[in-house]
Amino acid sequence: MTRPFAEVIGDPIAHSKSPLIHNFWLGKLGIDAEYRSRRVSALAAADYFTQVRADADWLGCNVTMPLKGLVGGEIDRIDRSAAKIGAINTVVREGDVLAGYNSDGAGFFEPFEGRFDDDRRRTACLMGTGGAARSIAIALLEAEFNLTVLGRSQQRAADFALSIGAPLEIRPGAIGDPLRDPALLVNATSLGMAGQPDLPVSLDSLGPDAIVYDIVYSPLETPLLAAARQRGLATIDGLQMLVGQAAVAFEKFFGVQAPRQHDAELRERLIA
Repeated sequence: MTRPFAEVIGDPIAHSKSPLIHNFWLGKLGIDAEYRSRRVSALAAADYFTQVRADADWLGCNVTMPLKGLVGGEIDRIDRSAAKIGAINTVVREGDVLAGYNSDGAGFFEPFEGRFDDDRRRTACLMGTGGAARSIAIALLEAEFNLTVLGRSQQRAADFALSIGAPLEIRPGAIGDPLRDPALLVNATSLGMAGQPDLPVSLDSLGPDAIVYDIVYSPLETPLLAAARQRGLATIDGLQMLVGQAAVAFEKFFGVQAPRQHDAELRERLIA
């Protein structure tokens, strides 16, 4: 007997924590459905969507590398935010239509809970010019943050500014330069990730009420976050964004809100 399912697709995919998150929530809610992972290469994306369109049990999928920027041509409708970002990380069956969304911005903002209600402190410094940085930059600009972006490549920085379509300060080659007391410092690069070099940035100019946010979650305690905690600064790790964006997708797939009252238990399982 079959049952409804959603899944995450990408290549590689074995490392994904999404099945653990979604199946945890399904179990807590007693929903007779499941969430899987499936390895899908860039060359196989078209065949994948042809197959799942014909599978009545398929509710949708999350999309990870290298497919985020490639699936737009395989679906019927793209949400405005995903179109602006240029990347889709969630595809949902909506009747006879496959709709594409990007939940990164909503997941990124979830941990703040009104911390930036004071417009005078709505300043952010974002490190990185990749796809994740673009979705975060758009979310910050839509929330009316004064944004500075630090990048290492002159050309990528110029392309990044053009893709955002909004005024922002770009400082190419500036990762590691002293910062000018932003209220929020965000690492959206792979630096500090397991197997990658540390992020070369000084925190000396951050004020005592600054927040340091690292979207990397492997390791959970990155060198950047460790340095911020040593200075007594508030920190947000990548696991919080991962769970936040998963909650957005969960509601789209299964039609109910994720049971977030169990977040502490879920976090323990994710870091075990």
